[in-house]
Amino acid sequence: MLHLTGPVVLDDDRVVGEAWVVGGRITFDRPGGDATTVDGWVLPGLVDVHCHIGLAAEGAVDRATAEAQALADRDTGVLLVRDAGSPADTGWVHRRDDLPRLIRAGRHLALPKRYLRHYGRELAAPEGLPDAVAEEAARGDGWVKLVADWIDRDLGPDGDLRPLWPADLLAEAVRVAHAAGARVTAHTFASESLDDLLGAGVDCLEHATGAEDRHVARIADAGIPVTATLLQVAQFGAIAERADRYPVYAARMRRMHARRYAHVRDLHDAGVPLLVGTDAGGTIGHGRIADEAAEMVAAGLPDRVVVAAASWRTRAWLGVPGLAEGESADLVVYADDPREDVRVLADPAAVVLRGSRVA
Repeated sequence: MLHLTGPVVLDDDRVVGEAWVVGGRITFDRPGGDATTVDGWVLPGLVDVHCHIGLAAEGAVDRATAEAQALADRDTGVLLVRDAGSPADTGWVHRRDDLPRLIRAGRHLALPKRYLRHYGRELAAPEGLPDAVAEEAARGDGWVKLVADWIDRDLGPDGDLRPLWPADLLAEAVRVAHAAGARVTAHTFASESLDDLLGAGVDCLEHATGAEDRHVARIADAGIPVTATLLQVAQFGAIAERADRYPVYAARMRRMHARRYAHVRDLHDAGVPLLVGTDAGGTIGHGRIADEAAEMVAAGLPDRVVVAAASWRTRAWLGVPGLAEGESADLVVYADDPREDVRVLADPAAVVLRGSRVA
């Protein structure tokens, strides 16, 4: 049994003085018996909402590597992961009580030569999208991941970001997912993809770096969350340097890189819910939730808003309880209040998963 003696942050409005962990679950009623004291600021376990367990730069990884990825995330306090697309079958993670809770989105859905090699499921033709969405919805845990745009190299020097899917097929694919009880998120860098994605009724946007003022207004009106992935967007300048054969594309990537902080600030100021996701698992290492959160604060978001997005707000959006009576004790303890200084997230004093102290 654990006795949590520091302030326990439940959500935006509620902080209580203490709590206990009994039988792996949270209680706010003082139990009998001896307990080990854990002192500090207690938060619901962190959430990485754009993470790729089972994926590395070269594609799918073996189980041992995927396990190491999950443990790296866990030890930073990330106890809930929405895996935003993975070529590996990671359903076995559900059977491991020592690994973060995992919500899988199946495989990225793309077209040949229109995404990173070995990452996604490449459909022979756009017309196959609705059926593929149905299959990935059955394979995942309530989410499907679409690649909405990518560079079209067939255009030669004029190669640039282009949408992958016609609007009618995109809308049908989202309807299919919703009918199956799944939500849809979409990788999108380009401006050109956003109107069709919003018209189709997607549930989330990843990156959304091409959002112009009119898109930002539509996203805000629809209440659709955006995962900022600033660690990933920070690489756009380097990506442009390697794309000298495609000067149009390279110029666009440089523009999006230069405006990345202003872009995230504009989304926030418009009222768009912003999510915290590292995009770990491709070229970004796991266990960097604190770095992503710090980048969002550097962009101009308040520390409190970022910490809430990295914890209880996103748990609620994903339908996973935080610290509530009788719920699983998934929590992180800090020496100081990270809502006052987001840098505190980099140094958890204790990580408790399913009631067991794991780090």
